[in-house]
Amino acid sequence: LLNLASVCNTDDVSVLWGFISRYVPDATPESAPMLNRLVQHAAHYYVDFIKPHKQYRAPEANERAALEELKAKLETLPLDTEANDLQTEVFTVGKNHHYENLREWFKALYEILLGQTEGPRMGSFIALYGIKESITLIDKVLKGEDLSST
Repeated sequence: LLNLASVCNTDDVSVLWGFISRYVPDATPESAPMLNRLVQHAAHYYVDFIKPHKQYRAPEANERAALEELKAKLETLPLDTEANDLQTEVFTVGKNHHYENLREWFKALYEILLGQTEGPRMGSFIALYGIKESITLIDKVLKGEDLSST
């Protein structure tokens, strides 16, 4: 939830619920009051502790090429691809671009896409955030758009 709030740059719980309901269609604030409390806490935590420290960076040439491949790979996948399969694809792209230490690939993704030095399992994040939305996010980076203002 914290990572979702972070990438959405929002403290609006209805935006977060929009993503959650796609991942768990039967969940609503009314049917899942504990989850609703967690969503509210995540939104407040984002405003107080994450937003003030986010620092995005532009991708370097090798990272740009890897992001282009990741975007192309995501465009071929069904929208309901499981998180583990998405994680495998992200991992494979890193290997294809000769990251000897794949932590560096994932750190680059966090810094470029999330404005943070660490983050979630990317496969789980993409599954929750959405494949289309993740493609759009990568596309914005490739176009040189400032993610801090979204």
